[in-house]
Amino acid sequence: MKRLATASLCLGFALLTFFQFPGHTWLQQDTQIYAPILEHLRDPGVLRNEILVEQAHVAYTLYDEVALGLRAVTGLGFREVLAAQQIATRALGIWGLLLLAESLGLSFGGAIVVAAVCSLGAVIAGASVLTIEYEPTPRAFAVPLLLCAIGLTAHGRYQAAGIAGAAAFLYHPPTALPFWGVWTLLCVWPAKWRCGRLGAFTALGFAVAVLVIAARAQGETQTFMGRLAPAVEALQRMRASYVYVSTWPWQTIAHHVAVFAVLLAAFARVRKSMGVEARAFLIGLPVVGLLSMPLSWLLLEQGKWGIVPQIQPMRTLLFLTLAMQFLTATAGVRARGRAEAAMWFALAVLPSMAQPLEMKWIALAAALGAAMALAGRATPAVAAAAFFVLPLAGVVNYPKLHTPELAQLSAWARANTPKDAVFQFADAGRGLEPGIFRTGALRAIYCDWKGGGQVNYLNGFGEQWWFRWQQTYKRPVDLARYGALGVRYVVLRKEHRMNASAVYENGAYLVYRTP
Repeated sequence: MKRLATASLCLGFALLTFFQFPGHTWLQQDTQIYAPILEHLRDPGVLRNEILVEQAHVAYTLYDEVALGLRAVTGLGFREVLAAQQIATRALGIWGLLLLAESLGLSFGGAIVVAAVCSLGAVIAGASVLTIEYEPTPRAFAVPLLLCAIGLTAHGRYQAAGIAGAAAFLYHPPTALPFWGVWTLLCVWPAKWRCGRLGAFTALGFAVAVLVIAARAQGETQTFMGRLAPAVEALQRMRASYVYVSTWPWQTIAHHVAVFAVLLAAFARVRKSMGVEARAFLIGLPVVGLLSMPLSWLLLEQGKWGIVPQIQPMRTLLFLTLAMQFLTATAGVRARGRAEAAMWFALAVLPSMAQPLEMKWIALAAALGAAMALAGRATPAVAAAAFFVLPLAGVVNYPKLHTPELAQLSAWARANTPKDAVFQFADAGRGLEPGIFRTGALRAIYCDWKGGGQVNYLNGFGEQWWFRWQQTYKRPVDLARYGALGVRYVVLRKEHRMNASAVYENGAYLVYRTP
């Protein structure tokens, strides 16, 4: 009976995180890259003039194979099959949090509180990453699978943990590598269960073999030992500066050090109830995250190692904030008095605020912490209420970019323009509308800002994208010049109407055909 109740609870919380808070998005972040890649893999005739799909960076992941397989089996679109995986993996991650909390001796109600607080999510300063990704990307699936693996490990279920960790590796190897590094240390740790831990490497070995086979099948030619050319580094520093820790404000680095200090304080409060596995992951992964900053500086900015911008090691900082939330929430449950509990709970929910250092968010975190401390047996209900309180209080995780006019434009282009047509949103600047249109219309975009994020991954892409960006950004709209570049349709907002006949018009957009 408890298994059914636990499964229902995990699924319920997963749906709450998906539909309520922190929520989910589509074609507002990295799915602007992944969705067109998937569409092109499914039908090579689609988006064949799109530079984003010329060198797809999905070779070393089964993300694309799983999505294509589920779409073929179910007949659903990519948005639906990816959302289903997003909900399922979130549920598994919440289960892992429950298991981990229970391994520290918490009651089921206390474990619910800890899992709920961690499920509120957090934005990681500097690294441009989230503890709970809004979009169904490879990392969005890998992180909760790792939480599931950690929870299973804390209960000595090593084979199941190995399978979950291997699944995370199949989805996103860079995210899973720190987990397997800590696992390796556990295997050399003096303990009677060491042999059981070693057996989990069977699943990892299988995952590695599968990825190598899949990469070769896709003709992957990635080089791992190359050095960054000065021009490529300059372009990356301009377009993806978050990869270079030297560009971060000192306050951002100090923030992560402060988070680690809070983590250590909470760890000291609850350490006596923690087993070896829980200690290894709740301290080991944050240490990896903290060390990723000097390591990235050494390997990338001094060593010029070209693979570092692709792996982006500083994104492991997400484990630092996530572990801090877990340990402070646990300390809140374990607190000896209401004042202490309120302090720990406030620290646990603070990272989920939009700007945690603003006084209004500190006040909100303090109020929530006090409410949880005073609730007694009703604390799990108060923790669940936070999913509604935060958005009502004004915490906004992402803008609403999808509009009826953009959907109408996409539908018109899909039905009335050639399959190989190239569009350009000439006045979009750094806006995200072109990426939404690209997948909605299944038509190529000549150049957009979001697509330039691929400068970290693809050889030769950066130079091509930068040339196109210079040809279009803040340049006067000249239909003949755009036509010479290979653009067939130019999109403008209505306030930028040209003295020419539009081939399509709605309440927000105009479309002109080039000569």
